[in-house]
Amino acid sequence: MPRCLVSAALALSLAWPVLASAQAHRPIPIPIPLHSLRGEVVFGQPPDITLNGQPARLAPGSRIKSTQNLLVMASALVGQKGQVNYTFDLYGMLLDVWLLSEVDLAKPWPQTREQAATWSYDPVTQTWIKP
Repeated sequence: MPRCLVSAALALSLAWPVLASAQAHRPIPIPIPLHSLRGEVVFGQPPDITLNGQPARLAPGSRIKSTQNLLVMASALVGQKGQVNYTFDLYGMLLDVWLLSEVDLAKPWPQTREQAATWSYDPVTQTWIKP
């Protein structure tokens, strides 16, 4: 009986790295809503930011997502600048912000509501098409 327990424990210890690697995070395309816009943001002291050169504010309960789709605290981004996709809440404050990777930046995306109204979205290629 003890020999069976030893061999079972040995087998489990050898299989553990394989089981653990199966749980590793794999990068997937981040689902960004079609009603979001693209712009440049400079993070100041929360909730203050600069969006496309204009002062703006993060909404209470705003969510900032990294390129791995993980939540990032605004206080961790103070002083950083980058290209993002964003949505507004009902009061005109930024509600959701997605930090973009090089792959995301390569795809065209509307920067204004007027562009979003005139461009068309192709769900097969998952890209916006300019008129």
